[in-house]
Amino acid sequence: MLEVPLWLWVVFAATVVVSLAVDLLAHRAAHVIGFKEAAAWSALWVGLALVFGGLVFLVLGTTAGTEYTTAWLLEKSLSVDNLFVFAVIFAYFRVPRAYQHRVLFFGVMGALVFRGIFLTLGVAVVSRFTAVLFAFAAVLFYSTYKLLKGDEEGFDPGKSFTLRLLRKVIPVRDEYAGMRFTVKEAGKRVATPLLAVVAAIEAADLVFAVDSVPAVLAVSDDLFIVYTSNAFAILGLRALYFLLAGLLDRFHYLNMGLAVILGFIGVKLVFQAAHKTISPSVPEIPSLISLAVVVVVLAGSVVLSLLRPVAPHPAPGVQADAAPRSDTAADDPGPAVSRYAEGERPAGPEGPAGRADDG
Repeated sequence: MLEVPLWLWVVFAATVVVSLAVDLLAHRAAHVIGFKEAAAWSALWVGLALVFGGLVFLVLGTTAGTEYTTAWLLEKSLSVDNLFVFAVIFAYFRVPRAYQHRVLFFGVMGALVFRGIFLTLGVAVVSRFTAVLFAFAAVLFYSTYKLLKGDEEGFDPGKSFTLRLLRKVIPVRDEYAGMRFTVKEAGKRVATPLLAVVAAIEAADLVFAVDSVPAVLAVSDDLFIVYTSNAFAILGLRALYFLLAGLLDRFHYLNMGLAVILGFIGVKLVFQAAHKTISPSVPEIPSLISLAVVVVVLAGSVVLSLLRPVAPHPAPGVQADAAPRSDTAADDPGPAVSRYAEGERPAGPEGPAGRADDG
């Protein structure tokens, strides 16, 4: 374990808190995030992550700095799948574009808390039972198989556990009420669809944590490294979503690249576990090699996608959400949003289709 000075934890916490406060104040009014604004915020989040990484290099050494950079890039690449799910969730709930940033802001807040819990537990388990790394490797190999086969399980927002739990705890009204999460109706507190969307976002992050937590623990078993790298990657998710909105389908080789990365990380975990539990003579894959593999594969899959484009095939409803027909459409999702409170899933602008499992 690294001996991390307390002041470095304080610098990290202060950076996150101040950045979130500035972000919240800058977007306190509902508005559509354009490409230029998203690009500026993306540059800010990437810049903060790199500056903090430089501080890790200076204070904790080259190995720690390399592990931080590798973990950050790994989490950043794995989080691209989250962007597709965000698009599905926003289309499912007909979320007006002007409200989407607020939803993602609170989704990120929850993700920071849950990832902190999962990573803390993961580090504790690995430090006591190193053999669990073999199980983590198996999870990553299974994820690699699903990506290569192209048969990943789709995420259905209407069937998520958190959304079903929310409906049991508090009634959910049909219409949005601006950017408010709850309102009073007939003297009774009820949730708006915006709170249901946040619940769905949190459920999606819990699903993706199954892959990302074992993957980042393969890079480092130090809580400071794995949590700070995850946090900075998660903080930039909102800006990245708005930056790449409408372009996600162009990166059609990205899933294959992610499969290669996950498979490599799984192999790294096997060697790491064998080195610690079977024999010290089993070599471990150095951090610099891990960093190089992540960078080369991620960049290669993006470049190959751009060099060999295919016709995009967006998921039903995603395209409609990407560009509202008018200013009115951006502010008012219409009555079709809604029936999901009773379990009915809206499938498109024309009306509802199907029933969601209400558990």
